[in-house]
Amino acid sequence: MTLSFDPDSLSFPVGHFIGGRLVAADGIIDMHRPSDGHRYAGCPIADGDVVDEAVQSARTALKDSNWGGLRPRERTRVLQRWADLIEEDAGTLARLEAVSSTRPVGHLVDGDIAVSAEQIRFFAEFADKEGSDLVPTDDASLGMIMSEPYGVVGAITPWNFPLSMAAWKLGPALAAGNAVVIKPSEMTPFTTIRLAELAVRAGVPAGLVNVVLGDGPVTGNAITGHPDIAKVSFTGSTRAGAAIMENIARTGVKPMTLELGGKSPQLVFADADLDKAAAAIAGSILSNAGQACVAGSRLIVEEAVAEPLVAAIIRRMKAASAGPTWDAASQYSPIISERQRERIHSIVLAAVRAGGECLTGGAPMDAPGYFYQPTLIAAVDQDSPALIEEIFGPVLTLQTFRDEEEALALADHPAYGLASGLFTRDLSRAVRLTRRLQAGTVWINRYSRSRDHILPTGGYKRSGIGKDLGREAYHANRRTKSVLISL
Repeated sequence: MTLSFDPDSLSFPVGHFIGGRLVAADGIIDMHRPSDGHRYAGCPIADGDVVDEAVQSARTALKDSNWGGLRPRERTRVLQRWADLIEEDAGTLARLEAVSSTRPVGHLVDGDIAVSAEQIRFFAEFADKEGSDLVPTDDASLGMIMSEPYGVVGAITPWNFPLSMAAWKLGPALAAGNAVVIKPSEMTPFTTIRLAELAVRAGVPAGLVNVVLGDGPVTGNAITGHPDIAKVSFTGSTRAGAAIMENIARTGVKPMTLELGGKSPQLVFADADLDKAAAAIAGSILSNAGQACVAGSRLIVEEAVAEPLVAAIIRRMKAASAGPTWDAASQYSPIISERQRERIHSIVLAAVRAGGECLTGGAPMDAPGYFYQPTLIAAVDQDSPALIEEIFGPVLTLQTFRDEEEALALADHPAYGLASGLFTRDLSRAVRLTRRLQAGTVWINRYSRSRDHILPTGGYKRSGIGKDLGREAYHANRRTKSVLISL
């Protein structure tokens, strides 16, 4: 497959996907390609009436198809066909994703797209393997915990990994027997529409997956506050998650899954394999230019090995090959927007003014688009915004420690607890510190998710409520009913 392409040769499905078809709508929000800043499309904003139309389409499709009441294996087969079509359509999906997002096309086919198909297959297999339970009672009664779908699930996904985030939401919700109304980010909506088209082609009943385009204040609020949406799943910033919780509380009570922000530490001890640690740490902050909620943005290293480790990380940072996302040779991502790049730069400048030392990077790249130099800042104070705020960019901070207690104290963030990394050859230390790290995920001698989709993801503190991926994500899309029968 030839991956490099001309971005001006593509057309984009501008509109909402409701009832199994694309509903054309005027683009209101200007959309710019992150790689060169060129305006290439406009995104419409679905108001309350459009969202209501999507919700009613979902309710009708659920009733007419009896999707939640089918033999579970039928749902499994349909979702497996959908995963096959995603893989077959990889070229189209990669091009749509690369233009609007920060994901280089060379990372997509074997990365995001292949993983998304795997995730859907993973959740498809839960449909006929997880169900209700018969529970122990006395001999004169029969106790059951029945499991059933919620109905219509509302999902809102971010811009940083548009395709795989949509699969995170759609896979478990559909496998569990629900319909979905999903809002992708207004900056990266087009692969979500394509996923919905492929779902219908695979046999998912038309209307079961509805995609509404728009922003958070209008479209997002209409979804989270809709009385016929029974459950909400959101991935994005902590600030947006708090706004969603507020809107749900104001308009009615419903369960929610929130995967939110992070400011994740990476602890390196003197006994660690420093080459392995340097590769993992640099990779975590260079991947998608640090635009990931789990980005390992705080390096906390034992004093004795700080100098060689930092030198190895900087070498990798300087080797990052930037280029437009539609060039297969590009390995380093742009920032999603000019506004976000300016925010990153303002935090870096504030950290330097407060006494931080910029060891490498520290400025926008002299190139088209919204690229920012991979940056490492040392001598940061605990109150520095570079340490406190989720930067969502290629900025790594450096702190040193002398013993475990100091390392743990530095690692503990007042607000976030999404992920953490730990590099040591001492197994006892690894187990001991894993128990004490305040994070929903701990990676040891690595810093990345694998394709073991059974491992859930989610955070402590303000990093979220509930879990995505894993068995937990499937069960989060079903509700339980207790039944007691007298015999």
